[in-house]
Amino acid sequence: MVNVMQTARWLLSLLLAMPLLAQDSKTRLPNVVFVLADDLGYGEPGCFGQQKIKTPNIDRLAAQGMRLTRHYSGSPVCAPSRCVLMTGLHPGHAPIRDNKEAPGPEGQMPLAAGLITISSVLHDAGYATGIFGKWGLGNPRTTGDPQQRGFDHIFGYYCQRHAHNHYPAYLYADSDRVPLNEKPAISTGRLGADEDRNDPRSYARFRGEHFAPDRIVDEAIAFVRAHREQPFFCFLPSTLPHLALQAPAAAVAVYEGAFAETPYDGHNGYTPTSMPRATYAAMIATLDQHLGRVLAVLDELQLAEHTIVVFTSDNGATHSPVGGTDVDFFDSCGGLRGRKGSLYEGGIRVPTIVRWQGHVAAGSTSNRITGFEDWLPTLAEACGITAHDQVDGISFTPTLLGKQQTERPFLYREFAGYGGWQAVWSGAHKLVRASLLKDPGAPELYQLDDDPKEERDLAKAPASSITLQRLQAIALSEHTGCAAFAMPALDGK
Repeated sequence: MVNVMQTARWLLSLLLAMPLLAQDSKTRLPNVVFVLADDLGYGEPGCFGQQKIKTPNIDRLAAQGMRLTRHYSGSPVCAPSRCVLMTGLHPGHAPIRDNKEAPGPEGQMPLAAGLITISSVLHDAGYATGIFGKWGLGNPRTTGDPQQRGFDHIFGYYCQRHAHNHYPAYLYADSDRVPLNEKPAISTGRLGADEDRNDPRSYARFRGEHFAPDRIVDEAIAFVRAHREQPFFCFLPSTLPHLALQAPAAAVAVYEGAFAETPYDGHNGYTPTSMPRATYAAMIATLDQHLGRVLAVLDELQLAEHTIVVFTSDNGATHSPVGGTDVDFFDSCGGLRGRKGSLYEGGIRVPTIVRWQGHVAAGSTSNRITGFEDWLPTLAEACGITAHDQVDGISFTPTLLGKQQTERPFLYREFAGYGGWQAVWSGAHKLVRASLLKDPGAPELYQLDDDPKEERDLAKAPASSITLQRLQAIALSEHTGCAAFAMPALDGK
């Protein structure tokens, strides 16, 4: 378990050990652009198998870099996944293990003071740091305020509930509210019994004028332009394609008539829409366009070869028919079992691409098991910062550079929501435990090389007993108790 004193010693040694490099065009530290989609399923980009939605910019990024086909988000829901990403701690050690509301009208449980983050490591190494999109780890003037966690600037949403509306009244620029829509969209509701589901006018109150994700990307691009002469970390946690189903009319029009549609009246939460499938496709296509805009400005400023670009998602696709979605129709999880909130593959294996021109081979693929906790040490090493072992993550920079790297001993996940879960990956095998908030079910064991859809439970097979015991021992040792997110089956009642 990483404690605050160890973290402080780690950070001090890091700062003392790493002199800043000269910042000319040949020796400058690489920039980092990290694009994090929200609820984008493993099978939703074209380069990961999508057939119905066009994602040319994501696909181009994959053609220019490396696809990670066995990469796992920090958790199967938003806040704990982002906590693992930021801190480099796996969810058996990380302080936030489920979505948890904070007191007040907005915000979630904040990151604790004293935790290192990717942003603090890069900031202390001389990087300009900005976050553009959804934070979800603490409100202004709390210990989780991103400006206390290493970011110079934030533009977007602090609160993930606020981020459910893509046409809100306001966004935040640092701690200040910036007006966006004089008439914001209604973020939840249903059509009335007397309203015609087939009349577009019935849905007018659920749409707005200014689409927040567009404005957020404008600010991210302005940040890149402003810091073109120094190394920067641009973190772009988009709110797309997470609910509500809202997208600009022009983006929806591209897919109008492409799919059979049943108007959604709001009965499964979030907002009604007349064309739910076209709207969902438009949200993913808009995410792709936003990535394209960022890549274009890197080309324009001649920064592409000096910039590490990461594209991934915070967890798997959501459940149909929540909010009117139909992820089964789009095969959003690429045939994998499970959805958001589950530690089966569909809930936590996420599409991931890394481009670093001149360093990462174009069109390459890695099936090495990696996870969100690995980004902190990986980006630190890639950016020339002395690597340390005071986090749970393991740098996979050698893999990105095409070098041989030993297999990860194991990857551990736990989740204190959706009934309570644990999972351990080691080699080709995976342990799954569910219902840990009540009476746990029997442990499950899968051999993913032969059974990627987790259809054949091997836990009772005599030949699997040693493997099952080994993975159960890892699950036991990697969990530490956390009062805010207790799991009775692990912590006792």
